[in-house]
Amino acid sequence: MSRLSFRSSSPDRWTMPKGTGDTSVRRHTHGRIQPMHPPGFLERLFGAR
Repeated sequence: MSRLSFRSSSPDRWTMPKGTGDTSVRRHTHGRIQPMHPPGFLERLFGAR
């Protein structure tokens, strides 16, 4: 069996992803940022954040 390994000096895209610079593109693609938990009854009723 051969033990060849591939090494590169450039960083991997998985470890260093490229973010979009324009937030309007992200918002158009994914929509508004959603809260971690849905608002409760009183929050919906009074609009408290």
